Amino acid sequence: MYAVIMAGGSGTRFWPMSREKMPKQLLKIGGEDTLIQQTVDRVLPLIDRKSVFIVTNQGIAGDIERQLAERFGGSWAQNFIREPQAKNTAPALGLSAVHLNRIDPEGIMIVLSADHAIKNPGAFLSCLSAAAGAARQGYLVTLGIKPGRPETGYGYIKAGAACSEPGISGVFRVERFVEKPDRPTAEEYLRSGQYYWNSGMFVWKVSTFLEEVARHMPALNDGLREIQKAIGSGREADTIREVFSRLPSESVDYGIMEKTSRAAVVPADIGWSDVGSWTALEEVTEKDGQGNIITGNVINIGSTDSVIYADQRLVATIGLKDAVVVDTPDATLVCTKERAQDVKKVVDELKKRNAEEHVTHRTVYRPWGNYTVLEEGDRYKIKRIVVNPGAKLSHQLHHHRSEHWVVVTGTAWVTNGDREYDVHPNESTYIPISAKHRLENRGRIPLQIIEVQNGEYLGEDDIVRLDDDYNRHDQKKLSPLPELPK
Repeated sequence: MYAVIMAGGSGTRFWPMSREKMPKQLLKIGGEDTLIQQTVDRVLPLIDRKSVFIVTNQGIAGDIERQLAERFGGSWAQNFIREPQAKNTAPALGLSAVHLNRIDPEGIMIVLSADHAIKNPGAFLSCLSAAAGAARQGYLVTLGIKPGRPETGYGYIKAGAACSEPGISGVFRVERFVEKPDRPTAEEYLRSGQYYWNSGMFVWKVSTFLEEVARHMPALNDGLREIQKAIGSGREADTIREVFSRLPSESVDYGIMEKTSRAAVVPADIGWSDVGSWTALEEVTEKDGQGNIITGNVINIGSTDSVIYADQRLVATIGLKDAVVVDTPDATLVCTKERAQDVKKVVDELKKRNAEEHVTHRTVYRPWGNYTVLEEGDRYKIKRIVVNPGAKLSHQLHHHRSEHWVVVTGTAWVTNGDREYDVHPNESTYIPISAKHRLENRGRIPLQIIEVQNGEYLGEDDIVRLDDDYNRHDQKKLSPLPELPK
């Protein structure tokens, strides 16, 4: 069996904690681990780590790899399938199936989301095992969540007759998929006992899935055939990018599951939540005696049934009810629980304004450490940079800015043009515009510096990488598909 974990989403309804470059799956929600770490941890009892693949975009692949290495150890570089463009789930899963088809066409492909929470992992694994049995018989199986309330925010699956083939137990044919219902309809679904929430988790045989793509999605099938022919030619990365650029954005639910005659469902009572908004924290986090979920530096007086989160600054709340308050260093959200789903509209407005607040946090993590923007204005930006022991930034230059570095802790090994030298605490150095330079920490404690940038343009894309330990200067040359196992 192979796990394919979809991890390319942006989690806009969890803004301002979730950002384009630090989406929900990278956050710690409902546990000590991040959601992507929780997702991988849940499947490792069933699937070898070499058979776990993360489907995501290049922008966050490095952060996911770092988190997996921190949690599970070793390198995860060969566990990534990189989408050249976000084109919804059908093209992403098609690309994943192309890779798995090279390894094991008859293998079982388990499709999971990286940003879901599950309270009962044992029951979850039992559901996957039941689904795998049906998948071996040619079914495309989805996990249907037993509804605990009349939810209007999810699509539903109506279960039909039980699958009767030998070796299959607890699996039912799908009678139909239905869109998000209104409240009375959702209440009727709950009473009937035949309807389940559509979780977006699937189990099928690789070859079966590709057959159904050919049958129901001819444009995607043609694109996947082009990719298959290009593999090994040296042009596979370019071919994948070109194919994705012209594919329509389509979900696997609409493109395959709602059309196939092979759809089946496993009823799953596993304590599932898609953690789709701030109010969903109630499903994965303990409340206090007043029904509040409070995290961080908060003083609360008399508020009830509210979500209050403070990242760094003190947040004081008085007499709130059914409210959401989320404070981060550069943005604050205040809304009623009833309107929590509308946070996405805030993100849409930020995109229209080309505002950075939907893209990154003040603190940005890199493979070598992190940096925090302390202040910025016309022609200047001030950062705190932390370089991990033994790590170094890329050998690089900037066309539009100079930099002053002041060492706070640790010792910096600096490459500045043709010179190499140490800079100790309370010492500084100057990097002119267009100078080839590098910052390295050869010590055993974190290196912390204050960087003052000055220039006509201070964007992060004014970096020309000449050499990099993390291959960021050669990303366009990387194949989106992992190498075949040896």
